[in-house]
Amino acid sequence: MDRPRIRLGVVGWPVAHSLSPAMQNAGLEAVGLAGWRYQRLPIPPELFDETVAALPGAGFRGVNVTIPHKHAALALATDAAPRARAIGAANTLIFDGGNRIRADNTDAPGLIAALPFSAAGRTALVLGAGGSARAAVWALLDAGAREVLVWNRTPARARELCAQVGGTPVPSAEPADLLVNCTSVGLDPSQDAFKPLPVDADDVTSYECVVDLVYRDTETPLVQAARARRVAVVGGRELLVRQGVLSFEMFTGRAAPIEVMRRAAGAR
Repeated sequence: MDRPRIRLGVVGWPVAHSLSPAMQNAGLEAVGLAGWRYQRLPIPPELFDETVAALPGAGFRGVNVTIPHKHAALALATDAAPRARAIGAANTLIFDGGNRIRADNTDAPGLIAALPFSAAGRTALVLGAGGSARAAVWALLDAGAREVLVWNRTPARARELCAQVGGTPVPSAEPADLLVNCTSVGLDPSQDAFKPLPVDADDVTSYECVVDLVYRDTETPLVQAARARRVAVVGGRELLVRQGVLSFEMFTGRAAPIEVMRRAAGAR
């Protein structure tokens, strides 16, 4: 195989599970960018800065960034989009030449694009208080949501998130138009997927749409429960596609072939 002329990748630790290479390479092939390649880049935290700084010299145009590097990615950038700074994390780095690194966050607009209805004037309950929850709360408020409630098993973390990004901390689940699970609950099929959450399977009918950021080989119990009760769902793979489409367009300057990328990621 010829050596790629332009390289892209996804940086994480671990990153072996990532579906991004299959999705992004399918997109690159579909738009005729034969000399481009997208790959996994497992980088431990202690080597993140020096390794990423060396990537442009190895032919990289940009990278996506996943756990646990999103905060470090923002700190490393020489320029950052306002939303990345507001959220405090970046999932996309673009190498502009001259040692310049541009950071953005496509998780936030990707969430809004994936919703089956406009967030404007709506209410939402976000579960979790980590980086993905920060992006979700910021995105919903930026899109005009009337109220965004935040629940976390450690209430102090929910209060801290709301003080920094916005939203209202709550001690228990409340009905809303939208339920967004930003916790890792549901990732491990062997564990009870509802026990750590403030909702059970029947509670999903209190929401018009259920969004679960977790993606795995099969649908999570939260998504299954919502589908069984005819509640609209957005699964983790669709969210991966939506943020990936935006990154693809930043990297390449081409319109992303979303259906091709969706099929490659196994989203539906």
